[in-house]
Parts: sequence; structure tokens; C-alpha cells
Amino acid sequence: MTSKKRPRVYITRKLPDAVETRMRELFDAELNIDDVPRTQPQLVQAVKTADVLVPTVTDRIDAALIEQAGPQLKLIASFSNGFDHIDVDAAARRGITVTNTPNVLTEDTADMTMALILAVPRRLAEGSRVLTEKPGAWAGWSPTWMLGRRIWGKRIGIIGMGRIGTAVARRAKAFGLSIHYHNRKRINPATEEELEATYWDSLDQMLARVDIVSVNCPSTPATYHLMSARRLALMQPTSYIVNTARGGIIDEMALINCLREGRIAGAGLDVFENEPAVNPKLVKLAEQGKVVLLPHMGSATIEGRIDMGDKVIINIRTFFDGHRPPNRVLPGRT
Repeated sequence: MTSKKRPRVYITRKLPDAVETRMRELFDAELNIDDVPRTQPQLVQAVKTADVLVPTVTDRIDAALIEQAGPQLKLIASFSNGFDHIDVDAAARRGITVTNTPNVLTEDTADMTMALILAVPRRLAEGSRVLTEKPGAWAGWSPTWMLGRRIWGKRIGIIGMGRIGTAVARRAKAFGLSIHYHNRKRINPATEEELEATYWDSLDQMLARVDIVSVNCPSTPATYHLMSARRLALMQPTSYIVNTARGGIIDEMALINCLREGRIAGAGLDVFENEPAVNPKLVKLAEQGKVVLLPHMGSATIEGRIDMGDKVIINIRTFFDGHRPPNRVLPGRT
């Protein structure tokens, strides 16, 4: 690339130092050292001047923004696995290629999912708060104090059996959980046999029969509020739900009502409908020990972020070398 004009690359958020250093070596890269989220006017200016936009899931790259792009903008190389923050169809109409960074966050997100699956029934956050927020309150071990529920021998129902859902299933099986799943189509027979997994073509029927529900499907118009008030009502009063996918997949107010009224036992949430805002009612429920809340950190490992950055760089270099980038997002997929 040294013999060619280096593409101007606008990066909307602070990335790991190793990624930013490589970006500056290869491209005319504008960094966001302070990591202050870019405003919409700043994004408008960026698409008018940059050859490549590198947004993240916190940036709204909608049709209105894309329509204001200059003719030089040819690539939106998103630093993200998901791409629901980008209007891919609008980009395609303007001849702009969109890429993402798939397959590098699977294990990290599955780890966090399993952490929440353990944390909620076993009351880990509550126990920690006793020691950190109420010094001296713990009187020592007691046979009946801070009792949670065993997960070994229970049934887990996984919504979305893609890479992350499958990775969750492998972890859950190792912890002695029976694997159930709902997906648009069945996984291959070899994987189903390996996991001893039971497929449910009816999500409603699965929800009524499992002890833990793990939400691992992508965010699309079809999955918005997939876990509606009606579906949450199908769950057992002793069951738990964990979401490390996208907040909008669960009807948050319906979930709050279920937790308040004891119609389900608890929830573990790493994502929220109106991020970064978290509903105060959820915070109150967390204080009561009915929900564990995390600030969207399911994929937050330094290894994962560097792998994402490497994919962004490969996509940019491949595109400007005149080839199809390996992680192109095709229009019509959302």
C-alpha cells in the first residue's frame, strides 16, 4: 500500500493502542483519543470527507446520514459484530460497502453468558455486596443464609443457536445442564448429537419447559420484543432469563413487571433497551437481588478488541487493494 495514496480513515471511538498504531502506519487515520462519542454533526462532517468510516455499535449510521456522504466514501468498516446500527440497504444504494467483525467475540460473550447463568441463581452479586457495602454485617456461615438455586441438572433454553448460542450450550453442558434450543432452523445433526440438544420449533413451548432462558439471537426487526409480555408469562415462576445479545429483544417493561410480581425468579442483563440509560426500576430490582446488571461488557476482553481491530484493518486493506473484503455485510440481511 506504500505506493498508493493512503485512504483517509475516520475512527469514531478510542480503540486499543496496538490497533490504533497499526491504523496510523497503514492509513491516514483520524483517531478519537479522548473516546468521547461523536455527535451526529461530527459524523456528517466525517462522511463528507473520509474514504472509510469506522463506527462502533454506539454510532447511528442511518439513511439520513448516509445520504449526506461525499462521493469519496466507499467503505463503512464497522468495529462490531452486529450491524443493526447501520442502514446497510441505504449504503448499498449509494455504492458504499459495509463490513463487520464476526467470529471473534464468540467465546468472550459465551463466557459472560455463563457467568450470568451462574451469578443470578447463586446470588453472587448479593453476596459480594454484603461484604463490600455492609462491613461487619456478615456473622459467618449459616445453613440457611443466602440460599440460591442449583443449576446442575436444570434445563437451559437457548434462543438463537448460532456461534455464540452453540458456545453457550457447550459451557452449559459441562455444568450439567440439559440443552434445549429454538432457532430458525435446526443445527447440524453432529452438533446436536454432541450437545445432546433438544430442538423446539415452537419458542412458546420451549419457554414453558426450561429453567433458564439464554437470549443469543441477533437483533433484527423480527426479533424486536421477541420476548414479549405474552412470552415472558409462559416462563415458570422458578425460571431465570439471561440476555447478552441486544436489549430490544426483551420487552424491558414487561420483564420488570414479571420480576416485581415474582412471575419469574430472576434475570441477568448485560444489554438494555435504551443504552447507555438503564431503567431505574431495573436498578431497584438489582438492589433487591432480583436481577444482576452489567454494563454491556460481554465481549470486553483486550484479546477480543484487538482481534476486532485486526479484522477492520484486513477489510480496509482488502477493499483498497481492489478485492472483496472478507467480512462484507450484504444488503437485505437486517
